[in-house]
Amino acid sequence: MVRKIMHWVRSVSDVVRARADSGMTTSEYAVGTIAACAFAAVLYKVVTSPAVMAQLQSLLKGALDAKF
Repeated sequence: MVRKIMHWVRSVSDVVRARADSGMTTSEYAVGTIAACAFAAVLYKVVTSPAVMAQLQSLLKGALDAKF
């Protein structure tokens, strides 16, 4: 009898725990998406800056002009 009660208590606590955590994944995805978009915006600004653009062009020109 005690085992049945303990099993029931565990199953009820599992259900309560699952319901309490039901919205976590949606909010985590939202925060992750916002962070990824912010990182992409910063990266875009850095890569399109004149100094970085000149360095990238120099690097690509050197790679394409390489002698084999």
